[in-house]
Amino acid sequence: MSPSVRWMRLLSGILTVALAGTAVAAPKIQHWVADNGLRVYFISTPELPILDINVAIDAGSARDGELPGLARLTAAILDEGAAGLDADAIARQFENVGAEFSASIDRDMASLSLRTLSDPRYLDPALDTFEAVLTRPDFPERDFDRLKNQLVVAIRNSEQEPGKVASKAFYQALYGDHPFATPPIGTRESVARISRDDVRDFYRQYYVTGNAQLAMVGDIDRAQAQAVAARIDRELAKGKAAAPLPPVKPLTESTTVTIPFPSEQVHVLIGQPGIRRGDPDYFPLYVGNHVLGGSGFTSRLVKEVRENRGLSYSVYSYFLPNKVSGPFQLGLQTRVDQAGAAEALARQTLEDFIVEGPTEKELADSKKNITGGFPMSIDSNADLVGYIATIGFYGLPLDYMDTLTDKVNAVTREDVLSAFKRRLDVENMVTVIVGGEAASPE
Repeated sequence: MSPSVRWMRLLSGILTVALAGTAVAAPKIQHWVADNGLRVYFISTPELPILDINVAIDAGSARDGELPGLARLTAAILDEGAAGLDADAIARQFENVGAEFSASIDRDMASLSLRTLSDPRYLDPALDTFEAVLTRPDFPERDFDRLKNQLVVAIRNSEQEPGKVASKAFYQALYGDHPFATPPIGTRESVARISRDDVRDFYRQYYVTGNAQLAMVGDIDRAQAQAVAARIDRELAKGKAAAPLPPVKPLTESTTVTIPFPSEQVHVLIGQPGIRRGDPDYFPLYVGNHVLGGSGFTSRLVKEVRENRGLSYSVYSYFLPNKVSGPFQLGLQTRVDQAGAAEALARQTLEDFIVEGPTEKELADSKKNITGGFPMSIDSNADLVGYIATIGFYGLPLDYMDTLTDKVNAVTREDVLSAFKRRLDVENMVTVIVGGEAASPE
């Protein structure tokens, strides 16, 4: 590890510790649209000489079409060769200035991130390399074949993990023919059919200014931020936003998928399509779920299923908002011989919560826990750039962080009851059970 990298990581740690014990007001987000259509979100944090950059593109696995795995391969190959530089040269150029680069995808978005020192001696070469990777990828053939082989190995490995088998089956049962149904990693068959031309075409269609946004947090001012945004906006091809994803069809019946698996534990997933980002029921559902299964050891599900009955090693629930309805998921792991009892108790706990809602004390404790932990969730540049990338990508209000505490505190018990009764239908849920032959429900 180079001295620059060690120094930057140390400073990052200092920032986290320094702010951990203080009240942190949400910083103001500056927003503008660059000349060629790149949307920009920026927060100036001059306390430490670091700049975090995130480019989010509407190019997640929901855009795979008939070739699951295409979005992931496209994001993975960008830093394997760009502007005539091979992967080693790109890695060396980032390392030489203490910069860190990463790329990832989920169902909604592809995300490219850069962390660099803000001193121009380090910032400028780091931006040069980042810009080359983002805007001038070479799609080298040898690395493309290697990445495909690595992806097939990863798919085979995922087939040996019951949790991943359960998740894949859960999304397939939940979303049917919707683009969210297929795994972002792809399948052996689909990855085998992906060509370099497919990757190149996917990049040309989606990696364009009209389909991308830039988030920046760090030690630069507005003028410097505009200069950074302008150079990326200028080099990235101009294009239009991806078409909206199709709406998610509600489930019309309950479905149980049982997959025998030679594992000591059984994985159980229960759920249905939940909410999209920006849904007006988000805060009542989020706060209510904190009581139900989102607060770890203090949640209803943990108390009932794990502590009182000893029926599971872990149990949780969450809503995952996406561009369109992401899942509501309740999950648990347990022994093969008690899978049926654990699944039945978890389901009963959910049904009771929908009918009864939280107690006033549970609600107050959850709101205190959520709002008390919020300052810790924005106490570093990396956290902040993730927040504003999410705000921009999903079109949330720019004052989202400023108003979050008030919106959480405004949630009433009646709000939670109403939202859960309207948004969750226990008569139409998917249940996936992956484990031994005894995993079938009782």
